[in-house]
Amino acid sequence: MPEAPQDDGPVGSMPPEHRAVLHRWAEEGGPLAIRASVVLLAADGLRDAEISRRLGVSRQTVGTWRQRWTSAGIDGLGRRPRTGRPATVDEAEVVTRTLLAPGGSGASRAVARELGLSHATVAGIRRRWRLSPDETPAPSVPTRPPLPSGEVWVMGLYVDPWRAVLLAGTRQGAPRQSAAGTVLGTDVLAGLDRAVEAALTAATARTADDSSPAYGGLAEYLAEAGRSHPDLGLHAITLRETVDDGGLRQQDIPPGLVTEHRIPARSTWRTFLRAMIALDSTSHPESSRRVYLDLAAELERYATARPDTPCAAVRWLRENVAGHPGTDRRTDSTAGSQSWSGVNQIDLGSFNECVVIETVRLSGTITRGEIAHRTGLTQQSVSRIARSLLDRGILIEDAQLRATSGKPRTPVRLCGTAAHALGIHIDPEVLTAVVIDLDGAIVRTRTRPVSADIDPAEFVERVAALGRETLAEARGSVREDGFLGVGVAVPGPVDIASGTVLGPPLMSAWGDLPLLYLLQDHFPCPVLMEKDSTAAAAGERWIGRDRRARDFAYLYLGTGVGTGLYLNGDLYRGISANAGEFGQLCAIALGRLAKDGRPEILPECNPPVSVPELAVRGGMRPVPAAPGGTSGSTAAYLAVGEAAAAGDPAAAAAVREVAQAVGRGALGMVDLLDIDLIVLGGPFFTEDVADFYLDEIARTVNAFPTARRLRRVAVEPSVLSAEAAAVGAASTIFHATFTPRLRGRESRARHLPAG
Repeated sequence: MPEAPQDDGPVGSMPPEHRAVLHRWAEEGGPLAIRASVVLLAADGLRDAEISRRLGVSRQTVGTWRQRWTSAGIDGLGRRPRTGRPATVDEAEVVTRTLLAPGGSGASRAVARELGLSHATVAGIRRRWRLSPDETPAPSVPTRPPLPSGEVWVMGLYVDPWRAVLLAGTRQGAPRQSAAGTVLGTDVLAGLDRAVEAALTAATARTADDSSPAYGGLAEYLAEAGRSHPDLGLHAITLRETVDDGGLRQQDIPPGLVTEHRIPARSTWRTFLRAMIALDSTSHPESSRRVYLDLAAELERYATARPDTPCAAVRWLRENVAGHPGTDRRTDSTAGSQSWSGVNQIDLGSFNECVVIETVRLSGTITRGEIAHRTGLTQQSVSRIARSLLDRGILIEDAQLRATSGKPRTPVRLCGTAAHALGIHIDPEVLTAVVIDLDGAIVRTRTRPVSADIDPAEFVERVAALGRETLAEARGSVREDGFLGVGVAVPGPVDIASGTVLGPPLMSAWGDLPLLYLLQDHFPCPVLMEKDSTAAAAGERWIGRDRRARDFAYLYLGTGVGTGLYLNGDLYRGISANAGEFGQLCAIALGRLAKDGRPEILPECNPPVSVPELAVRGGMRPVPAAPGGTSGSTAAYLAVGEAAAAGDPAAAAAVREVAQAVGRGALGMVDLLDIDLIVLGGPFFTEDVADFYLDEIARTVNAFPTARRLRRVAVEPSVLSAEAAAVGAASTIFHATFTPRLRGRESRARHLPAG
């Protein structure tokens, strides 16, 4: 906010045209005359006291209009609408501003001031939509007729040359409120506004008539929505009708599946659409920016299509909502497992405590004096923090060390049993769950096979059941008050903000699954989700201690090759938390482009498929497929690895060819990031093939980089076991809890306690 002007200085230089306007206002009289006179006298260098005396007004009035001039110029002196007496009130605009304003619905007074309305008017609109704190927690959308009270989602949008229809989904129950304004921003709303306007303009420009068979496309669209979302109440809300004003045709509405509605009488279709999106976004964290960016992209594709395309339509339909795939939303208390309700009892009170813990963790064992030397903290601060951590059981003391002078020194180390976390890795062929302690030691591990065509509801239940079973088996070793949470590692790309798996390779049935929020219904504790390669990097940093105390890139050889980046003392996730997608980098380095010019999807970046195929092509006898699998299965890859280690030339050549392709991508990454450590790991970095990958990648990243004379790049195997991603997923909980940060991440703050 601009500072108020000082009492002893002029307002500042004034353009001649503004001075002319002010002189005219001063001569005409009325309320603007005093304001103009204040600014003109201030521009001449008069003090507030002198201006007040000359004009016969208070010094407060003088100061007010000087500040308005300083902050808003000549527009700040103009007439403002009187509060509480607007010409028209757009209820949907009020709802949108209220939901997305900082502070959520509690910011209604600020919204009233911004829109020139009375607080009573805004409060009345909030009551009408049931958004007030004293109302029932489920909102009520006053369409005509009103939507049922309960959870509300934006499920789809249909646009053709005749009409625009918003599809809303409802279900009884109170929505889980997220922090207002953290999921959807005004930038996305503005982009949607432009996309909707462009699509509607394109729709009206297309030539069509009511006799066209495509005129019935809305009926097909609504029928498809009903089949896709049988457990939701679906409502077709007419946003705009270009044929007539009589609503949708009866034959457009599938009987028993969808009900017809019109927008509220006190709203425009544009503001109503914005209000529905804001309501969905602030009520459901899974309704992320991605959902509406997808919608905007669909609208833009329609708007930019050829104008003569006959009867083209926008048919955007959302795939999933949290809880929709049939997952039981209750916490299973009958599964025989412990109810892990102790949500992070470890309360870290300061940044310096995290610094001390990090220093102890990296060192293994260390004295208080060495902690002070390495951190720059005073001896007194280190002693106070160490004493507190010892009292809470996070640190323990080792045997005293003899000193040449003075009293003996007593080193400290982390107490491994002070905290535990559960990690779950989701792979197209197998689910892995591990419980690890604060030292990274595996307490329990369990695996369960899974098929890629499994129903999403059953899939979520299997993941949750595996986690509960693993926790139950570890019950005797894990303190309930030291269980910090659950980390989940999934193949990318992912939408971390909404907890959604977008398009996992070989798992098309699970695309757009809001996995994080479905799992949160099964675990009453913090749940985090990461890409598998990022999770592996977190585990490598945590368990590698001083060996991984510098920047590095973790090359994760799984179903595809991904990269986890640890840079500048923290995980680097990127703006969408999808940093480290490695395949295109390899394609660019090798000059491999598809026909449309985009980087080719390299088979070499999918080791379990490419290695067996290359081996067979080189003359190796085909490996029998595992039951229900193919020649590219895990079993086939392991068999080729064994043959390569035994000296089979075709197998060795196949592994080496894949390693060379990965090495060329790693070369580009080394030059781009200027790092000197690459770590190799993942389920397909097995002992049989490890030397092939290590040798080829080390040779490439040291022979060809631009700055090769200034650094030697170390290429090392991971310190993690074959369960690298699962251990890494659990480590993300420790990383989020204990790693010192000057600035936290909002997406993390929603799921983990402070500290």
